[in-house]
Amino acid sequence: MKRKMLAILGAALLMGLLALPARADLPSRTVPGALNYVEGQASIGAESLSPQSVGSAILQPNQVLNTTPGGKAEILLTPGVFLRVGSNSSVKMISPSLTNTEVEVQRGEAQVEVDQLFKQNNLQVLEDGATIQLQKRGVYDFNADQRAVRVLDGQAWLQDGDARIKIKGGHEVALDDPAPKARKFDKDIFEASNDLYRWSSLRSAYVAEANVDEARTYVVNGVYGPGWWGAGWYWDPWFGSYTFIPADGFLFSPFGWGFYSPLWVYRAPGFYYGHFYHSFGAGYPAWGYAHGPHYGPWAGGGRPYGPARGGGFRGAPEGGFRGGEARGGEVHAGGFGGGFGGRGFGGFGHGGGR
Repeated sequence: MKRKMLAILGAALLMGLLALPARADLPSRTVPGALNYVEGQASIGAESLSPQSVGSAILQPNQVLNTTPGGKAEILLTPGVFLRVGSNSSVKMISPSLTNTEVEVQRGEAQVEVDQLFKQNNLQVLEDGATIQLQKRGVYDFNADQRAVRVLDGQAWLQDGDARIKIKGGHEVALDDPAPKARKFDKDIFEASNDLYRWSSLRSAYVAEANVDEARTYVVNGVYGPGWWGAGWYWDPWFGSYTFIPADGFLFSPFGWGFYSPLWVYRAPGFYYGHFYHSFGAGYPAWGYAHGPHYGPWAGGGRPYGPARGGGFRGAPEGGFRGGEARGGEVHAGGFGGGFGGRGFGGFGHGGGR
């Protein structure tokens, strides 16, 4: 019975794969520094960014991404790491290397979402002369105007001259303090009032939905389908952006959204639903907002429920269920299967396999 069910699901997924639209401008691969989303007005140097720049515009070494008041942008770093730049802000790319990724927040605010980090990664953010190394899965906030570094979830080491400070989740460091040290701050107030955090959480939700949509296209009769090469960024035409697919098993982002590999995506909320185009605002293709299901994190602590009905997000939708056997935090079922240079890391920058 189980084999028959897998065969039926495989046939249905293959039909869905063949029904995917062809796009002449489909980006086949990407690199660290690639633009994944833009809202309002933003630019890289003299180049103005638009929704049509997604997947093609790259923040190169020594280039600066600027946003105007009301503008925001999402940049891909290493697989599973997102840099989100807030309104009226500037971020400079220092090094886009996979093993030495470094950016500088020069003005305004930026946040980094880390969903997956390997021991070979050296992920650093510079602000006001200090160097902050991100060490764990989490959400990190950098505000150059306030001269503050906040770790909402995760852990970082801050090096400022001779001072070396460990920053845990729920702690911040004021860089203008004569004797800087990590202090607690009210995460609940920050998350409720910070515009960039709310925007980052929503962007994380859409990227996670795109993961489910894209990962299932590689499942054919219960095995990896064509175009699947392991962990990396994969283009999803239905969302008009890249999404992250882990190598094996599934994991949860610090926002509580699930990311699934092809062989585990059947555990995801909304797995059995079809494709829907998503439109995110003015300037994006007039595909129409998806009328399909969306899923949201459980309000009690980041365990995803779903699918939620309609075109929005809910904390605990009726009829929802827990994704997999997750109990919060990061979950890997089946391991990474190879680590750095193999399945666990070598699949960076794949297209959609269409």
